[in-house]
Order: sequence, then structure tokens, then C-alpha cells
Amino acid sequence: MNRPQPNEYPAWGETYISKVNGDIIDVLEEQVFTIPALFERNKNNENFAYADGKWTVKEMLGHIIDCERIFVYRMTAFARNEAQQLPGFDEDEYVANARFDERNYEDMIEEFSALRKANLYFFKSLNDTELNRKGIASTREISVKSILFIAAGHIIHHVGVLAERYEVV
Repeated sequence: MNRPQPNEYPAWGETYISKVNGDIIDVLEEQVFTIPALFERNKNNENFAYADGKWTVKEMLGHIIDCERIFVYRMTAFARNEAQQLPGFDEDEYVANARFDERNYEDMIEEFSALRKANLYFFKSLNDTELNRKGIASTREISVKSILFIAAGHIIHHVGVLAERYEVV
């Protein structure tokens, strides 16, 4: 599958889409294993934040899980020709209200893996017509294919943040 063109997504999408190298389905499948392994290796750091007011490692994982759900909802809606605009979301407010600190870290790791495995069935079922459909999310037009790439690139972005600022590898 070819990378989406800039006219298929808002400018902010480039931050994530540009991080995806190789076959998108291969990247998404690889993340089923690499992301849980990364967070498992860092279970002793789950409550670490690199600065005051920054998310903990556990909150970062929760954010990744929330975004996976949001991205897949948007893809589903637009693949099915949803005509209604979808709302945006404030990731900081989502994290602040999610009570991730009360959740079991190992359960969250498994949740990501199960969620992505289930979503892969949907990703693989999309045909070219569905992938090229567009809708409005956060007041901007975006294609299903673009959201698919953003889902993978968003995680790559946060892995980079974890490595750079949290020194998590």
C-alpha cells in the first residue's frame, strides 16, 4: 500500500506518517509484539515521568491505547461512508481523566496487544475504495489510509519520546 499523499490528511499528520517505513501492515503487525515487549521491559519504571507535569510511562501506554481506539473508530466511520463530522479530542484531558494510575500495568500491556490484534483483522479487510474514503475529524478532512499510517506512526513517535526523554529502551 502506498503512503498517503499530503492532500489526504491535515498537515499535522505528516509528523506521524513520515515515521512509517516499509509495508504498513507489516509495521502494524510488528507493533503487536514490540510495543508490549518495550513496556514489559520497563515495568519497574511504570510510574516514572521525566519532568513534573509530564505523563508517566504507564500514562503514555494508556494514551497509546486510547488513540488506537479513536483512530480505529475514525477509520471505521469513514470506511463506512459516515457523513457526520467526528469530534476532536484533547489527549491531555483524556489522560488526566483516565485513572491510569489505578490500572494494572500488565493488564494494560495485554490490552494493547489484544486491541491491536483485533484491529488488524479490520485493517486487512479494507479495500482500496474504503482506504481512499475521506471524512472530517477535528474539523479537517482525512482519508482512512492516512489514519492507518497515523496509527502506526503515532506509536513510533511515542517510542522515540520514551527513548529520548524517558531513557526507556
